[in-house]
Amino acid sequence: MAKLKLAIVVGSNRRESINRKLAQALAKLGEGAFESSFVQIDDLPMFNQDLEPNRPEPTLRLKREIEAADAILIVTPEHNRAIPAVLKNAIDWASRPYGKSSWAGKVVAVTGTSGGAVGTAAAQQELRMIMTNLAGVVVGSQVFINYKDGMFDAEHNVTDETTHAFLKGFLDNVAKIAGRFAA
Repeated sequence: MAKLKLAIVVGSNRRESINRKLAQALAKLGEGAFESSFVQIDDLPMFNQDLEPNRPEPTLRLKREIEAADAILIVTPEHNRAIPAVLKNAIDWASRPYGKSSWAGKVVAVTGTSGGAVGTAAAQQELRMIMTNLAGVVVGSQVFINYKDGMFDAEHNVTDETTHAFLKGFLDNVAKIAGRFAA
């Protein structure tokens, strides 16, 4: 059976983002089921409907990458109890033009990590609401990861066995559902 195409969107443009580290570990954990690719969002212009008639190439690339995927994994930090601006900007570009949202009918899984006790809970809730409103098929349970130094090694392996098993189960569930949609 061919691997499913998983597009990974990291909701942070920070070079040393702990959410990017989590996303890289998830891509590695999912290698058995997914062919993963990272979707670049930090080069998108700020959303502006005036640009729609002659869309900039990065926005067209974003739409192509989302549309080509069997599933989308969004790994996001939380900024002021909400999703980061760079992520909201990408979501808006991929949802346009009106009525032709790239998110519609896509299997979407959401997670994120932070050093705090609630692990991006508010951002994930907001993101689930936005994706549902855009007709994305949000799957998986709530996945809140409390980041700790050493959680991932240099090769993107999850170092804690319990966290490894939990994240593997999360990805297996996403693959199972995405596989049903792809069939």
